Amino acid sequence: MNYACMIMNWFIGLNPIVQALLATLFTWGVTALGAALVFFFKTINRKALDAMLGFAAGVMIAASFWSLLAPAIEMSEGTGLPSWLPAVVGFLLGGAFLRGIDYVLPHLHLDKPIEEAEGIHTTWRRSVLLVLAITLHNIPEGPAVGVAFGAAACGLPSATLAGAIALAIGIGIQNFPEGAAVSVPLRREGLSRRKCFWYGQLSGAVEPIAGVLGAAAVLLMRPILPYALAFAAGAMIFVVIEELIPESQAEKNTDIATLGAMLGFAVMMTLDVALG
Repeated sequence: MNYACMIMNWFIGLNPIVQALLATLFTWGVTALGAALVFFFKTINRKALDAMLGFAAGVMIAASFWSLLAPAIEMSEGTGLPSWLPAVVGFLLGGAFLRGIDYVLPHLHLDKPIEEAEGIHTTWRRSVLLVLAITLHNIPEGPAVGVAFGAAACGLPSATLAGAIALAIGIGIQNFPEGAAVSVPLRREGLSRRKCFWYGQLSGAVEPIAGVLGAAAVLLMRPILPYALAFAAGAMIFVVIEELIPESQAEKNTDIATLGAMLGFAVMMTLDVALG
């Protein structure tokens, strides 16, 4: 127990940008753990995959509200603007930003023929397009964690370090099935297990970069904080509605995917309320 307290005290004393870096390295590491399942399994049962995708969707929905939108609204009170305005503007900008990346970045959703690849047309291999699809999922997660740590450093009561840690834990939990959702299907594409693992963990590499940028942005420009929190929420909700939910229900495993989403929401809500 004393050792755990020492680690926590050490972490609390770090610069918030370093905290964001370590937190997103953790989420990346959990992605790598999920990708490592390819060394033990050749395939993932489709019902299990849909449950995992639903779980990830539930975590992201809960995190978007409890960890991002609610604090953004609280921070906007007493600023002279309607308290809902920064949250709405940031939320819509986050969705628009992800839509722009979705439109440009070449990617392919799970179990889709290569002819249905989205984004700018390329001649890239199917395996690369699959990895980019999951990387797209991870883009908003890094800024969400980074902005949360930056907000906690600003000393606002609605944004706490415990809440930022809870968000990082929740994102990490849902990254485990996402890592597996990349690496194991790639095995069916004929890649070696090592390459499948490499591509699987690589899909989470964007998170530390985005996390550091998110934390630095809010520390340098504190007035944008409510907008930044809502921006991250909008980006995550876009991913959930546009990709995770449709993919989790594509094989008609509706009940399993929905129960997974409910469980994911409950886990993230518990983490945020209990720790935040």
